[in-house]
Amino acid sequence: TKVGLTGIGAEEQPAGYSHYRVCFQTHELEGLNKKMEMHLGWTSSRNLGCDDKVTGDHGKEARFPFLHENVGSFLNCLPIWEKPNSTLPRGIGEKLLLHLTAKELGLTSSALLGKRALQFGSGIAKRKNNNEKASDKCGKL
Repeated sequence: TKVGLTGIGAEEQPAGYSHYRVCFQTHELEGLNKKMEMHLGWTSSRNLGCDDKVTGDHGKEARFPFLHENVGSFLNCLPIWEKPNSTLPRGIGEKLLLHLTAKELGLTSSALLGKRALQFGSGIAKRKNNNEKASDKCGKL
């Protein structure tokens, strides 16, 4: 069986989204914690099924390494202020922990690559009708 690795949890847990920086600047640590909890809560209902379907459609089984309990336990042990580095430029400071980990694991060529969500990396989000919701059935089917 072929396996496809997905990045779900890679940005939610270490505060890697760029908008987390804005949330922290506006609402400080309490607001950042709430935003992160909200995103993690969405993971099972919004993201896992989509990635599983896409990898399955390509004849692969999805694996979610960033959702492994050891990864989550480690990240939960870190104080929130050690996760993103807001002194570095946008796109670097939020993902510094991810990039350093990738480099440490020997993934030097991919350590500096940006991670893009499936729906944004494919460009499909730009093509969708703004009135549609993710749960709506496509009218073009």
